[in-house]
Amino acid sequence: VQLQASGGGLVQAGGSLRLSCEASGRTESIYTVGWFRQAPGKERELRAAITWRGRSTYYADSVKGRFTVSRDDAKNTVYLQMNSLKPEDTAVYYCAADSSSLRAPNYWGQGTQVTVSS
Repeated sequence: VQLQASGGGLVQAGGSLRLSCEASGRTESIYTVGWFRQAPGKERELRAAITWRGRSTYYADSVKGRFTVSRDDAKNTVYLQMNSLKPEDTAVYYCAADSSSLRAPNYWGQGTQVTVSS
């Protein structure tokens, strides 16, 4: 499985961005896809996830109500819509996938930088 992430950029606080994660290869082996982020000096943390076939979602408390994860089956793509962005959302965002849980994902996309200015 290969993951291609895109959509990062610079935005002012209160603004929005949409990240995309396109999967290719043996996508039938994917169970869940998640969005992690890593800020400078901090650990990489899972912020949102969605099951590949179902519609179950997960959101960390810090993004609940502001971020929405969705999936386009036809495009094999998972999106992360980020609204009401805050400076503390600044980080490198990674998409990851696995055939089971996201505790230690087998597949990672390249990071995409999100910078929120105050």
